[in-house]
Amino acid sequence: MSTTYRIEKDFLGEKQIPDDAYYGVQTQRGKDNFHITGIPMSTEPYFVKAFGYVKKAAAMANRDLGCIDAQVANAIIGACDRLIAGELRDQFVTDFIQGGAGTSTNMNANEVIANVALEALGHQKGEYQFVNPNDHVNFGQSTNDVYPTAFRLALILRLSSYMEALRKLQSSFFAKSKEFEKVLKMGRTHLQDAVPMSLGQEFHGWGTTLGEEVERIAEVRQFLHEINLGATAIGTTVTAAPGYPELATKYLSELTDCKFILGGDLVEATSDTGAYVLLSGVLKRTSTKLTKICNDIRLLSSGPRCGFNEINLPQMQPGSSIMPGKVNPVIPEVVNQTSFLVIGLDLTVTLAASAGQLQLNVMEPVITYALFTSIATMENAVNSLRINCIDGITANVEHARDLVLNSLGIITVLKPSLGYKQCAEIARECHQTGKSLHDVVVKERQLMTQAHWDEVFSFENLISPKFEK
Repeated sequence: MSTTYRIEKDFLGEKQIPDDAYYGVQTQRGKDNFHITGIPMSTEPYFVKAFGYVKKAAAMANRDLGCIDAQVANAIIGACDRLIAGELRDQFVTDFIQGGAGTSTNMNANEVIANVALEALGHQKGEYQFVNPNDHVNFGQSTNDVYPTAFRLALILRLSSYMEALRKLQSSFFAKSKEFEKVLKMGRTHLQDAVPMSLGQEFHGWGTTLGEEVERIAEVRQFLHEINLGATAIGTTVTAAPGYPELATKYLSELTDCKFILGGDLVEATSDTGAYVLLSGVLKRTSTKLTKICNDIRLLSSGPRCGFNEINLPQMQPGSSIMPGKVNPVIPEVVNQTSFLVIGLDLTVTLAASAGQLQLNVMEPVITYALFTSIATMENAVNSLRINCIDGITANVEHARDLVLNSLGIITVLKPSLGYKQCAEIARECHQTGKSLHDVVVKERQLMTQAHWDEVFSFENLISPKFEK
């Protein structure tokens, strides 16, 4: 870090800025004022990239409309291209959670872009008379339209990565479904024996439910394509040139290959955060499903001697500092914990979205933090679940089969032919005496022949029963 400084000033006074910093005085104030999470926006690369795209689209529109000198606009565009390419992320130092509805973050982008543009034009950092963060980079803009537009673009980009992680996990479940399609096991309801199924059917169900989540995310993501770029402070387009909102939105769509549309009511669009509530709700829904799946996996692998022990999870680490040889299901456990975090952050989004007043919701920074945290951490958890757990699961085939054949739940398949009452009596007798169903039904009561028993209790009929009168 530089040990020399330059002096920058705003209407509140002067600040020392490290010579090698591309941010300026207003960013420095934000950095000084908000020590909240300790997590700067640089940790979310899609957010920095999104600001690059938005500021580039704005500069292109302002250049075309004659609002900014072409040489200055092109220097700004070149600086934005560097952000889009992933450069200068370390210069984005403002905390995610901040007062001012994101003004510090917007000015962080404006100042970095201005100083990069200044150097490209042969000037020194801070010589804002040539390229000014407010008058040039932020021309026709406000935090209140730029910040949510960049946020929505960043969410779209981030969600694409998350959805791909979910699709890969779904594929892993389907692959295990095929591998385990001939493994007989007991289905359970209320944690009690129910009726037989295949282990493959169970894994296939998990894959199917994750596919539904990808579809729901894709649906809600469409709401993020409506933006208020160019509506400036409250949605009235104050300081924006005529035609700027439409042109800037057009350029942003072309640059990102995302079809953005201007809100039909820009005053409403500037204060509305409903799309974030919808997205957060879907993220919560996915988390609840993953929690259920991981709980199932932990149950099915429980034991190994005194639990279900139908499947084996990859052994990732010793599980106890006191019990030798113990191995815990650490990957499903960490996915559970990540799910709980996302569920809790959904409440944060809900409260923040309800806390806006009049023409602006100033709580958007905490919504930003909550949604980025939810998506990024859950994507990491989903990838870990696939790589470190699901792909390495094996089945205890004989043990699972023995559990089925020793269960009283399989008498359910005899109900259509023997009737509920008689089946209940047989099950009760077996429970009280310890006899097997086979002994009571075939040998003692001779209610069916051995051949018929073998047909009814074949693997194919147990997992896909034929109806019998």
